[in-house]
Amino acid sequence: MAVRMKDIAKELGLSVVTISKVLRNHPDIAEETRARVLRRVKELDYQPNITARSLVTGRSYLIALVVPDLLHPFFAEVAKALSAAVWQKGYSVIISSSEENAELEAREIQQLTARKLDGLVIASCDANPQSFQRLDRHELPYVLIDRELPGHSANFVGIDDEAAGRIATGHLIAQGCRRVAHIGGRDNSTAMRRLEGYTSALRHHQIPLIPSLVVARSNVDIDSVRTGAEAMRLLLRQKTIPDAVFAYNDPLAIGAIEAIFEAGLRIPQDIAIIGCGNLHYDASLRVPLSSIDQKTQQIGERTAAILLGILDSKIRPQPMSVIIEPSLVVRASSLRVPAGQAAPQTSGQTPRAAQVRRNSLSIAPARQTRGRDMVR
Repeated sequence: MAVRMKDIAKELGLSVVTISKVLRNHPDIAEETRARVLRRVKELDYQPNITARSLVTGRSYLIALVVPDLLHPFFAEVAKALSAAVWQKGYSVIISSSEENAELEAREIQQLTARKLDGLVIASCDANPQSFQRLDRHELPYVLIDRELPGHSANFVGIDDEAAGRIATGHLIAQGCRRVAHIGGRDNSTAMRRLEGYTSALRHHQIPLIPSLVVARSNVDIDSVRTGAEAMRLLLRQKTIPDAVFAYNDPLAIGAIEAIFEAGLRIPQDIAIIGCGNLHYDASLRVPLSSIDQKTQQIGERTAAILLGILDSKIRPQPMSVIIEPSLVVRASSLRVPAGQAAPQTSGQTPRAAQVRRNSLSIAPARQTRGRDMVR
């Protein structure tokens, strides 16, 4: 016969409410009592009846996360931080992929909400706010991450993408690069703002924008490495070959690195490169990748805080936008100039693949500047 919560309560001489609070990690329980309950729960291999709890509380204790790609390291790291934060409050996370397809995303949202979710987190690939207007009508709490929907008021957590583009491009210019290319993303808020940052940095340093050095791709969060390599090959066929590349994300940058090596060029001597994301494997690549740190841990934690705050509030609060300041992490892929030295003047000549050798850099230590959170 299955062990019930009231059986544990009776055996330990405690109330069912106390047992429930321990299982929900409620803070107002004495540590001695908590330890006693958890020890007995473990001994009995007690499993809470989620269905029964949902009938009593009116909650499913489920939160859904919809992202463009389940394998993308950025979204995986955000999911890890989000899951850890909500788990402490007794919630579980269901993860689904939209495959950068707006129709599939809408279907996923509809099917997930049919499960009576308590909340939804989504990195949307859809520029149409219709699905979210429906969520508003049904009063389902949700938080947008990474991509905003222009003109639609909603909770949002992400980095200052314009600053990300400006910092990355400014760093490449500081290394002496003058033909800086950009491999961009689809027509969404994230890609447009990173492009704005890129062009802003060029203007600030009085470097003309060369349209042929800007390549945009519609799908940058699925099959990204292949997409980045294709984009880099296109840049290498231009009349003006870049001496540096700022890629929309790290997987695109990794694909670009493959194409650069394939052409017989060196990194960073011939082409310096920087990505965006600062993913966990960046320092372990053949050429450690410079990147913009998107603070995935903070994105997951701040998203969880907003969602849990809504669920704990009797009155639904006004939407909040949390913008996290990105920071620069410099590694070997972009480091042409040692710290404290001025960048050399470039001649503006285009390197030839036949005249250069493959990269033979050793791993360079990372240098990181700290960012700060800003709520607007």
